[in-house]
Amino acid sequence: MHLARFILPLALGVAPLVTHAEPVTYRIDPVHSQVVFNVDHNGFSRSFGRLRIASGTIAFDRDDWSKSSVEATVDLTSVDMGDSEWDKAVRGSSLLDSDRGPTARYVSESVEKRSDDEGIVHGKLTLRGTTLPLDIPFRVNRIGKTIYGLHTVAGFSAQLILDRTAYGMTSNRNSIGTGVSVWLEIEGIRGGESTDQRKETNHAAAQ
Repeated sequence: MHLARFILPLALGVAPLVTHAEPVTYRIDPVHSQVVFNVDHNGFSRSFGRLRIASGTIAFDRDDWSKSSVEATVDLTSVDMGDSEWDKAVRGSSLLDSDRGPTARYVSESVEKRSDDEGIVHGKLTLRGTTLPLDIPFRVNRIGKTIYGLHTVAGFSAQLILDRTAYGMTSNRNSIGTGVSVWLEIEGIRGGESTDQRKETNHAAAQ
């Protein structure tokens, strides 16, 4: 009884000191992050293209994925199809229409954990002035220090199929497929740590 009288006040006094972990924020690294897509070209082949992520952040909580979030802005003017004329056509008003809207933006609404390293981001994509729900299945590849220990990186991979017609890209149905396969390879650098890629390169060159 005397012991209980001692332990209970002590426990109550310590309880406020226990805090819940907060998500760690990572800045998306545009150098090591890729948006790659391909689309059917009249049944002959699939044409590949690439887009650059202009900016974005990922908040990730290893213990409680529901506290995680992501937001990213994609530079539509950066589209690279491997040919300047093809690039111009894809940037045009019938497809990406990058003159009118130079970026696309994705903002999460929730993150769902499916296994130890796989989950789904539920959010919305704004593209060509249209905002629609978009779920992105993803995998957590690795979280840790770079080989030279310069900063902490979180790496993710994702794959999805986007219906281009839902965003107003309805032209060229006879030659360009409507389902666009998209791959995301994302690296985020932990907030507060350097993003200077030259330091990493210099370390590698010195070895």
